[in-house]
Amino acid sequence: MWWLEGFRSGMGRLEILLLVYTLLCSLGDCLFVTDYFTRTPRKLNAYRSFASVELFHFNVPEDTVVAVWNLITFKEQGGTFGDSCPDRNVTVYFRSGAPPVINPLQTRFPKDTIVPGSFAVTLTWTLPNRTTGVFNVTSPLPGDWFLAAHLPKDEGKISVKGLHEECQYLFQPQLIVQRLIGISVLYPGYFIDQMIPLHNRSVLYKVFIPNYISRVKVQLVDCNTKNRSGESCPVLLKIRSRAPPVHNSSAMDCRENVPCELEVPLPSWEQWYYILVERYLSSSDVYFRIGIQVKDCSKPSVSKGSSAMNMPQSFGTAMGFSLSETLPAASLPNVPQNGSDQGSLLTAEDSITYLAPTADTNKCWPIRPTLRNELDTFSVHFYIFFGPNISIPPDRAAIFAINLMPVLDSGGVLNMELKLNVSSVRGENITIFGCLNHGMPMSLHDNTSVSCESESVSGFHLSINTTANITKLRIPYPQTGTWYLSLRSLCATEHGFEMCTNVTAEVYLRSYLTPCINDCGTYGQCKLLRTNNYLYAACECKAGWDGWGCTDNTEAYSYGFQLLSTLLLCLSNLMFVPPVTIAIRSHYLLEASVYIFTMFFSTFYHACDQPGIVVFCIMEYDVLQFCDFLGSLMSVWVTVIAMARLKSIIKQVLYLLGAMALSMALQLDRHGLWNLLGPSLFALGIMAIAWTVRTIRRRRCYPPTWKRWVFFLFPGTTIATSAVALYAFVETEENYFYIHSIWHMLIAGSVGFLLPPRAKPDVKVTPLKRRRGCGYQLCVNEHEEMGLVDPAIITINSICTS
Repeated sequence: MWWLEGFRSGMGRLEILLLVYTLLCSLGDCLFVTDYFTRTPRKLNAYRSFASVELFHFNVPEDTVVAVWNLITFKEQGGTFGDSCPDRNVTVYFRSGAPPVINPLQTRFPKDTIVPGSFAVTLTWTLPNRTTGVFNVTSPLPGDWFLAAHLPKDEGKISVKGLHEECQYLFQPQLIVQRLIGISVLYPGYFIDQMIPLHNRSVLYKVFIPNYISRVKVQLVDCNTKNRSGESCPVLLKIRSRAPPVHNSSAMDCRENVPCELEVPLPSWEQWYYILVERYLSSSDVYFRIGIQVKDCSKPSVSKGSSAMNMPQSFGTAMGFSLSETLPAASLPNVPQNGSDQGSLLTAEDSITYLAPTADTNKCWPIRPTLRNELDTFSVHFYIFFGPNISIPPDRAAIFAINLMPVLDSGGVLNMELKLNVSSVRGENITIFGCLNHGMPMSLHDNTSVSCESESVSGFHLSINTTANITKLRIPYPQTGTWYLSLRSLCATEHGFEMCTNVTAEVYLRSYLTPCINDCGTYGQCKLLRTNNYLYAACECKAGWDGWGCTDNTEAYSYGFQLLSTLLLCLSNLMFVPPVTIAIRSHYLLEASVYIFTMFFSTFYHACDQPGIVVFCIMEYDVLQFCDFLGSLMSVWVTVIAMARLKSIIKQVLYLLGAMALSMALQLDRHGLWNLLGPSLFALGIMAIAWTVRTIRRRRCYPPTWKRWVFFLFPGTTIATSAVALYAFVETEENYFYIHSIWHMLIAGSVGFLLPPRAKPDVKVTPLKRRRGCGYQLCVNEHEEMGLVDPAIITINSICTS
């Protein structure tokens, strides 16, 4: 991985272009064009899984010499610059061909999983609210490039939405590419006269290599510093596939090698190869003749005139064309040709000479195509003709081609499964070796060992035998293009592996594409994600499980812990039983029904909301969540309205209006702060107005008794305030199960304290007959109103004379 620590903060676009121009001036006459790409800024998240990563997709054109990514990160808080936000490092990953497979938490990958490499850049803050980093790639591979950015993992605090202005970290990548135009194209077998002028440092060529080419050789002949002289050749020859050569590409110093030849075994098929001829310091022009020699390993008798799809031994047009089909010599008239099988060079007065390609003695084995069957997004099966059971002969390899569509297939997981039919080997100690390579197949001609790597090709190794007859291979986010699976059977002896005799092994082969590895297992959820027009899938783990396929149980919750957390969250709702009993005894039937509704749906919502396997859902999750939230808010609403001691008809109207308003608010934003705070403040306002009116009319504080304040209102308010503080400031993902259980108990307990006593009965007393201006006034004892005496006893505490 490549790391960059806050490189050149604030570097502008002009400085970047000057840097690019300096890098390019060594390539010929600096004939290039500039392309500029940018993406919309996105909010970064703390890393939990790849589902929390922000993914950006770019496309690098062909013939690009340098690509420069300008990485801009800035802070925002409440719509303004977040100068007070803490500095958090931003990590950016780069990968060509497919999204990067990252592991910042160092978790374990699932078994038999291949982890492709990628680069990483860490950006540190150099200004209070903004930082800029530059990441340049010399001669990048063309096609799809992906950037994945995230923040470090946080403590998992659960914050209430809208409680405070959240610090947001926004990331915006920009791409500037410089690509050469007018690169000279070479053709295999043709030699042309070239020169490097004194004012140029190098010259760049490219040649297209079709299918069934086993070897590519670049030849530099007749090299001199003066026209037709015999001096040494002061140039360096480099070659690379798909992009112009870089410092570590295959190279040959032509000063020490005459003739100068650079050979590439096992080249990638259907790709452009770039050849750079770079001069050493010299005071004169350099003249040379350059040509490309290839070895064609195709079988004309098989590749021509046979069926392309229905015969397993045919190459098939789906795999492209061989050299003899793409560049026939007859199509290029007036070119001298060499009919010699050895391929010796023919010189002519013309500047172009043709040299026929030589045949490779090690023929390419026939490649069997596969049939693509798309079932769903990232659900593709590759069927083999006359399969899935395949026969592997003892004398040669069996090769299969799997074609992954560009962009469409790189966001899933490529799976390979091999199973040896032990009965087919007839007791022989046989081992099936396999190589999975991208771009071209491995030849596997060696009868003693199997290697899936060479100087220019790297692949993945598989093996099965009579003891371990099953093997699997998974590649998350595979590169698109053609993958080749080569299978070879060898028999184990005392002296190592040897070619088997008269034993044809039968192997069951299954190849398919899935969204996630094993559908993320029991403790994960496979999510289909989208960035602009690109789709990809990722696992989101739960119950403490981690890893790319949710298979790392290092911090996983045990079954007992899951059961305990579920029981705590569910049974803590039984604390609503005392408030329900008090409400029924005090004839608050509407309030009691709301508490029962809240207790029921909160219990079953938390039983369904558990991350592990201790889950029980009586209906859809979204319905349970809505009813739980609605019941919680309605419990607060009806309790505070009941404390206001309004007339029955007014109270019922407010209950109905509150239920409709809260339902609408929850549908708009279920997790917003004002869903809880708004109704609570409005209800408290109504209660305050009602209490103030009573205080003014009676000319004394309401409620009038100190016992009501000390033993009911103050404890209830304290308990409710403590519950809100725990919910808003203490609750995290780790302590959620017991902090939220305490929240349930505190809220239910506060309702039991705050619910007012039974309202006085609506009794009308018939006035006594008035005697000469005297009468009686029936007064209600204040102790009875506060629920401190038996309400059935009516006392007269004053007799008034009128």
